Amino acid sequence: MKVTILGNNSALPAFGRYPTAQVVDINEQLFLMDCGEGCQMRMQQFNIKSDKINHIFISHVHGDHYLGLVGLISSMSLKGRERDLYLYCPKEIKKIIELQLPFALGYTIHYHFLEEGKAETLVNQEKFQIDCFPVYHSVPTHGFKFTEKKRKRVLVPNNLRDYEIPKYFYKRLTDGEDYTYPTGEIIKNEWVTQAGLPQKVYCFAADTRFAPEIIPDIAECDLLYHETTYTEENNEKATQRFHSTAKQAATIAFEGKIKKLIIGHFSSKYKDLQPFLNEAKPIFEHTELALEGMVFEI
Repeated sequence: MKVTILGNNSALPAFGRYPTAQVVDINEQLFLMDCGEGCQMRMQQFNIKSDKINHIFISHVHGDHYLGLVGLISSMSLKGRERDLYLYCPKEIKKIIELQLPFALGYTIHYHFLEEGKAETLVNQEKFQIDCFPVYHSVPTHGFKFTEKKRKRVLVPNNLRDYEIPKYFYKRLTDGEDYTYPTGEIIKNEWVTQAGLPQKVYCFAADTRFAPEIIPDIAECDLLYHETTYTEENNEKATQRFHSTAKQAATIAFEGKIKKLIIGHFSSKYKDLQPFLNEAKPIFEHTELALEGMVFEI
C-alpha cells in the first residue's frame, strides 16, 4: 500500500501548492481521495493513470475538495473509458455533476451517498476494505479508512506435503481451521501454517476541528493523514473555522498510538511550512509534511 500526495493546500492554490487530492494504491488498484482544483494536472505530472481509478471518495462539499472532479470525469469519457466508476460522496455532488455534464458519458457512474454522522463499510473485497467515519467540520464531512487485508495464516509448503493435506483445504487452513483425516486424526492448524503479516491501515481524517472523538476510528493505524490548516498562533481562527492546528493533529496521533503522521491542508497564508513540523514533532516525533509528489509507503 502507498499514498501519493497530489494536492496539500486548503481553499486557495498558493506557492505552487494545489488543493486537496491523494491517490491510494493497494496492490496496483488506485483510489482517488478528494479531487481539488488541478488534480488532473498533478496526476499527469506524477504519472498517475486515471484509467486505473475505479473508486473516488469525496469527503465533503467544500470546493477545494471537489472542484477538479467534473473535469476528471469528463476527461475519462473523452479518453474512451467504458468501465463503471464508483463515487462515494455527499448527495449534492451528483447534482453538481449533472448540472455541468448534461450529456451521456461513455461509462456509468454508481453513486453511494455518505450519510451525515454515519460510519459504514463502503467497499469490502477479498484483499482490501474501505470504511468511512464522521469527522467534525463546518459541513457534514467524512474521513476514510483503507485496510489492506492479509491472510490470517500462511501455509508452510513442506509441512503440507509431509502431512499430505489436500489442496482443496488450503483456503480453510489460512482461515485457521484444523484438518481432519478420514480416520478421525486431527492435524492442528499450527503444524502446517504460521502467523500471517498484520493488516496495513491508512486513515484520511479529512477536514476537521480538533476532535478526540475520531480516535477510535484511527487508533493504531500505520499512517494517518490529518489536516493542519494553521499553526497554534492561529488557534482561535482554527476553532472558528472548524479546522486544526499542527499541535492538535500531533496530539491526535499521539493519543491514537498511530505509527506515522502526515499533515497537510495548509492555509495559503503560509509560504514556509517548516513551522508546522516544528510545532508537531515535539508532541509526535514521527510526523512528516504531506508535500505534493511525495509517496508514502505503508
